[in-house]
Amino acid sequence: MGNWVVNEGLSILVILVWLGLNAFLFWWYYRVYDVPVKYHYSRKLLGSALAWARAPAACLNFNCLLILLPVCRNLLSFLRGSSACCSTRIRRQLDRNLTFHKMVAWMIALHTAIHTIAHLFNVERCVDGRVEAKGTIQAALSDLGDKTGETYLNFVRKKIPNPEGGLYVAFTYLAGLSGVIITLALILIITSSTKTIRRSYFEVFWYTHHLFVVFFIGLVIHGAGRIVRGQTDESLKEHNPHTCEKNFTQWGKISSCPIPQFAGNPPMTWKWVVVPMILYFFERLVRFWRSQQKVVITKVVNHPFKTFELQMMKKGFKMEVGQYIFVQCPTVSHLEWHPFTLTSAPEEDYFSIHIRIVGDWTEGVFNACGCDKQEFQEAWKLPKILVDGPFGTASEDVFSYETVMLVGAGIGVTPFASVLKSVWYKYCNDATSLRLKKIYFYWLCRDTHAFEWFADLLQSLENQMQERDNAQFLSYNIYLTGWDESQATHFTVHHDEEQRCD
Repeated sequence: MGNWVVNEGLSILVILVWLGLNAFLFWWYYRVYDVPVKYHYSRKLLGSALAWARAPAACLNFNCLLILLPVCRNLLSFLRGSSACCSTRIRRQLDRNLTFHKMVAWMIALHTAIHTIAHLFNVERCVDGRVEAKGTIQAALSDLGDKTGETYLNFVRKKIPNPEGGLYVAFTYLAGLSGVIITLALILIITSSTKTIRRSYFEVFWYTHHLFVVFFIGLVIHGAGRIVRGQTDESLKEHNPHTCEKNFTQWGKISSCPIPQFAGNPPMTWKWVVVPMILYFFERLVRFWRSQQKVVITKVVNHPFKTFELQMMKKGFKMEVGQYIFVQCPTVSHLEWHPFTLTSAPEEDYFSIHIRIVGDWTEGVFNACGCDKQEFQEAWKLPKILVDGPFGTASEDVFSYETVMLVGAGIGVTPFASVLKSVWYKYCNDATSLRLKKIYFYWLCRDTHAFEWFADLLQSLENQMQERDNAQFLSYNIYLTGWDESQATHFTVHHDEEQRCD
């Protein structure tokens, strides 16, 4: 229980640090555009919407730096397996990578909404400044750049009234067009990532999720137009906005208030995202290379409860207990990769997974492997299987403790099949070197059929412990969460018979 509290505490700490950095970046960049004299005239033209647009932009850069890192599975697996990286408790936080990935995605969506809404106000004021704000300082600032020797502050150069002017900016300027594209891409990515779409229409999820390439390209070039502009340092030395603001009609006519000069901010997003983009590019290269290595299905075993087992071999494949792999069956789908926990032990000369039939893809693999036929299936008729992995999980640390508690539900018991098998092999070979002294195993199942494929393993391990006079090593408790009245009567009768025999 103590370890659980520490681990949860670390998770909360990670979340608080992440939220704190977001809050700090928002506050810092809001002040950068709301306080300094450099953006005094920018604020006069745009109002507070300038700072409200730039503050979430900084948070977007930060979160876009983070969004790709949790899905670099090979990088995370390497870090998790490296004791030199950090302590075991901290490395364990890497197992929550997808949860963090989703949280970052929602944060990106939030800041995108704030950034977009603020820029809508900015565009409206820029267009109005060119068309309607006659005789005001906004009009004077908007007209700068029309004459030779002047630099502009208002990036809108054509005098087209709203709403046509706003649409013109959105679809003809680089910042506007790229902003529309990346916002639409983000909307499609997030909406297609919901559990309903992901499970029922996986290929829709797959295709739209790869719009992240469009999103990142658009994000990098979004600031290339340099539409956010401020007064140059040289101009500030000659033209003080606080004293010259009231004399805007005399700019360039009096020596104390020459015409102010402006320049756009250089694009900065690429500096934030270039490293994670490179890391992710190499991640995909590694995945492709590993997935193209030949996999041989050595055995297909039908188990009760709509479960079948694939035993496979792959050159150079090395695993630890509790790890998982991604599997693709091109016969069923060229796009779908599904994660499965390895149920074999590292000591075995093959690796295996157990697949429960719960959808179209799993049923397709079941039929492709000939499990729906009674006759023997020839090896050459078995489908091609692609494998990416293995990848690390928290179960790898099971042998680092003297006492462990394993809790599984339904087919979710598969990680512990690997653990228990490995324990069995270690006891057979050299029990004295095993630090693990006690296992508490809890398994929740819906009906009795779920026990059958796992029962042999538990029985073998229990017999092994009894032969070595260590029957207390494994304590397992199986809970049936769904049964009917006939099953209850059956258990009651047999229980009474056993009591009378005793």
